[in-house]
This record gives sequence, C-alpha cells and structure tokens, in this order.
Amino acid sequence: MTVPAFNSVAWFEFGTDQPEQVREFYGELFDWKYVLNTNTPGVTYHSVMTPGAPQPTGGVWESEGGFPDYAIFYVVVQDVAVTVERAEKLGAEVLMPPVTDSAGFTFARLRDTAGNHFGVFSAPAP
Repeated sequence: MTVPAFNSVAWFEFGTDQPEQVREFYGELFDWKYVLNTNTPGVTYHSVMTPGAPQPTGGVWESEGGFPDYAIFYVVVQDVAVTVERAEKLGAEVLMPPVTDSAGFTFARLRDTAGNHFGVFSAPAP
C-alpha cells in the first residue's frame, strides 16, 4: 500500500447493519467496487476500491446491529498509541483503543472535543 504523508486523511469507513444497501448506493453513485477483507477474524469487512485507485481507500464494516451506524475518516499517523495519548491530553475520548490486524495495520477510534467520531491508523513497516 502506498501511504500518504503522515497526518493526512487516508481512509474512510462506514459501519452499518445494512451493508448491501451501503455498497449498492455508493457503488451506483461513485462506481465503487468492493473486495472482502479477511484481515480481522470475526469481522465482515469489505474494502472499497474507488475508480483509478491502485489499492483500497475505505471500507464497509458489517455491524450486524452491534453498534449504531456511522461514517468516519481516518488519519494516517506515525504511531497510533502516541497519537491516542496526545489526543486524550487534548480532551479526546478513546472509543476504541489501538488494535492491530493480521496485516499489521494498527488503528484506533476517538471522539474529539466537539463530539465528532474519527480514527487514526498506521501501516505496517515495508
């Protein structure tokens, strides 16, 4: 995966209990394609391939009613744990502490001081 500059928005994600509708709507609207991602056992996740992109740029997480629907963006950072710690000091709430999937991506979700949900992630070393 080619990673954008640190501190750039580099991923988006939908969490939904209606994944087929989300995939169909955005697929029709923007010509997005989807690839099943099996990096996190027990999670049904489809990576989003946007037109012309050499790799996925987002995803659809099938919640199966386990949490409210959402759409968020992720910022690529050098160190997720350090960024989460910094965000907490600035008043953010940690919604999901850092987790690393089987492909080596580490990510976390937070709520900023205005109540907005966002994520941070880092890619595995090449």
